[in-house]
Order: sequence, then C-alpha cells, then structure tokens
Amino acid sequence: MVETTTSLSIGQVAERTGLSVHALRFYEREGLFVNAVQRGPGGRRVYSQDDVDWLTVCIILRASGMPLPALGRYADLVRAGAGNEEERLALMREHQAQVTAQIGRLNESLDLIRFKVGVYEDLVDQGDAAAHQCHAPSPSAGEEPAPDLRHEAVVG
Repeated sequence: MVETTTSLSIGQVAERTGLSVHALRFYEREGLFVNAVQRGPGGRRVYSQDDVDWLTVCIILRASGMPLPALGRYADLVRAGAGNEEERLALMREHQAQVTAQIGRLNESLDLIRFKVGVYEDLVDQGDAAAHQCHAPSPSAGEEPAPDLRHEAVVG
C-alpha cells in the first residue's frame, strides 16, 4: 500500500487548528515545530498531517499554561529523537505539578464563586418575597418586622 502525504496550506492548517496564520509563522520562527516546515513550489509553506497533530499537542500544552520556552525545550527534545525520555519525563512532570497547583487554585476560586452565587440568589429571592410583602398588611402591634437582609455579612 502506498502512503500519501497530506499537503496542507497555511490557511488550511490555520482552519484545522484554530491558530492564526500569524501564530503559525510565529511557531515556526520560534522553532516549535518538530519537523522543518516544508516549502512547495513558489516557496509557499506546505504542512503535513503530522504537523497538524504536533500543533494539536502544542495547543493543548499552551492552553494548560506551558510557557513558550518550556514548549520549545520539549520540541527540541522530541526533534532530537530517542534517548532523552528521562528529560522529557522531567519536563512533563514539572508541568503536571504546575497544572495540578493551578487546578487547586481554580477550585478554591470556584468555591468562593459558588458561595457568592448562593448569597446573591438568596438575596434576590428574598427581594422578590419582600416585593410581594409590600402589598401584604403591616405587622400587627407587637410583631417584629421582617429583618432587612439587603446588607450582606460577607464583603461584596
């Protein structure tokens, strides 16, 4: 069976990856591709499916917060081939620890946001109830009026 190499233009790769043409050129200048970007007739960039697959890895690593220098180092290691797996492992473990810490911070933030949503939902619900009470008779003599819950005990 004969293998065919997919030849993609920079526009097609941009469309498939969601990266801009400018970002693709930047990645190339920064040496973030594992394989050198090929040139077709007229000097136009020609990409393969392997390039798209590699870019997908890069996009995920960048989205997880991997800095460009670390991504560049990882590309260098992959480009160098077998024999540096321990270094790749160390790089990925370090990034994994950073992502795990980031997730912890985000979970703490989410806990606060959920609390605030609950506080404001209660206040809005009580405001709706208070609006309905405006049309109700006033409390009888000796009864305490409903507490004013518009002032939150928690800042903000």
